[in-house]
Amino acid sequence: MITRLKESVPVAILVGQQRQVAETVRDVLDNVRERGDQAVRQYSEKFDNWSPASFRLSDEQIAEIVASVPEQVIRDIEFVQAQVRRFAEAQRASLTDFEIETLPGVHLGQKNVPISAVGAYVPGGRYPLTASAHMTIVTAKVAGVERVAACTPPIRGQVPAATIAAMSLAGADEIYLLGGVQAMAALALGTETIGRVDLIAGPGNAYVAEAKRQLFGEVGIDLLAGPTEILVIADDHADPFVAAVDLLSQAEHGPDSPAVLVTTSEALAREVMTHIEKILPDMPTRDFAEPAWRDHGQVLVVESMDEAYEVADSYASEHVQILADDPRRALAKMRNYGALFLGEATCVSYGDKVIGTNHVLPTRGSARFTGGLWVGKYLKTVTYQEVTDLSSSAELGEICGRAARVELFEGHARSGDVRAAKYAGASLPWSDHVLAAGG
Repeated sequence: MITRLKESVPVAILVGQQRQVAETVRDVLDNVRERGDQAVRQYSEKFDNWSPASFRLSDEQIAEIVASVPEQVIRDIEFVQAQVRRFAEAQRASLTDFEIETLPGVHLGQKNVPISAVGAYVPGGRYPLTASAHMTIVTAKVAGVERVAACTPPIRGQVPAATIAAMSLAGADEIYLLGGVQAMAALALGTETIGRVDLIAGPGNAYVAEAKRQLFGEVGIDLLAGPTEILVIADDHADPFVAAVDLLSQAEHGPDSPAVLVTTSEALAREVMTHIEKILPDMPTRDFAEPAWRDHGQVLVVESMDEAYEVADSYASEHVQILADDPRRALAKMRNYGALFLGEATCVSYGDKVIGTNHVLPTRGSARFTGGLWVGKYLKTVTYQEVTDLSSSAELGEICGRAARVELFEGHARSGDVRAAKYAGASLPWSDHVLAAGG
């Protein structure tokens, strides 16, 4: 049984608002298709007040920007990228090419081939999100992507130096100071000065997400990410202050970021709520965190940890944090989450910023059917076949002929018949008819 101490305010997104976002994005995409660089520049001026001689930064500009970043920031970026790279390399090593012989002389194989060109989007807006550079660019390079074109918007008309440094250190081949739908369009469609890519990865606002949705099919995408989410599962031994701090750590992402507490202890739940009310007034990011908690925060009390895991699975949250005596039990009990954070010493913010796993994760319940961005997203798993034993080819040909005719695919059947005839002497009753008709 669930006791709800705090529920989110039911906020219906108006159909008109959704339509407006979709229509705005469609107009931008159509304009870029038709007018290329001219349209990209128009929208960059309109939305970001940014219109440089070239959106692409030169090697000299990049070097100058990186040199302006404090040494400690550079060292920290290098540390974090080393963690991301190490984990991505382990993921890549788990994906092996293989070839097996299924019948005498029948060789079937699998190869993992890197995508040729990737667009990495590193959002900016209000904050310089350097971590998204690590997650999108480092992982692509570990996968073996030859060309990574990275975009990030200016922040209030200024160059986000730390973000540019992160993009450069991550290994981006091209860096563009360009954001929003116009960046998505330029990467996916190509312009006179920006070459098109095969896949776009990285988070963004509602307009960026809608652009990815509309462009999918013309270009690959990683996933459609919505507002950041956190769900904390806590037993009666958890520290309520830690739970409160961690819930607010994700609420500061935006005013629509859900923060959910599921606990077996009503006393702890009430303590967490009290701590949150005390912490919020002094948070520098209160303008985001406060409405997020007010409108999208939830507190649920359940009867057991098993019920807590079931409830959490029903949410399929982006981030699930386990504050319990036996946190690893969640690995066996849960299946729907973007990323799982086990124990008090492991906070969601580590995953966002420093620990090495990828922070581009599924939201809005999509953890039911997908995981987040990982090295495999930048690879195409392809197959190949070779038959070197003629008797095996003849056997396959006979079976192919029968199987294809069940489906009324006579052309397919005849391809099999030809090999059965050539390699095993089977008759071709249709061939005489074909030759006579042609003759």
